[in-house]
Amino acid sequence: MKEPWNIKLYQKEGKRPFVDAIIDSYQRIGMLKNDNNPKTLKMITSMKDFLLEIPHHALIYFEKEQDPVRFEEEYAAVCAFIQNAQLAAWEFNVGMLWTITPYMQDQEFVKDIGLDSETVKIAAVLQIGYPKRIPRNKGRTSIEQKLEIVE
Repeated sequence: MKEPWNIKLYQKEGKRPFVDAIIDSYQRIGMLKNDNNPKTLKMITSMKDFLLEIPHHALIYFEKEQDPVRFEEEYAAVCAFIQNAQLAAWEFNVGMLWTITPYMQDQEFVKDIGLDSETVKIAAVLQIGYPKRIPRNKGRTSIEQKLEIVE
């Protein structure tokens, strides 16, 4: 009943510093080069444009618990919140892509967005908007294939 999740919602002009922090992180961790090569600059521009086109970025985080069992419980509660938010949003035709990306592990990124990596854990970033197209249903694995009954 603790409701451990917190949300930083980036939208409108607030997305720019967030996207800049993502690009800086990708360069720091080696996913993007940090040079003035025209190919690199074009890739960075393309990535920035893509991220800025997304209407909303919801960064979901929670306070770290020192006790590993409590930490797992808090993380599970946050993940349940995210899934429930996705399902509720879809009822209104709002799409949410749940992303877990390398920059979330970058302590400098966490600092750049105003959080303390010693005390908080980023659980996910939700990219939110109205989809231009709805992907086809790929089906789900039947419960019989996932269930083992032990009597």
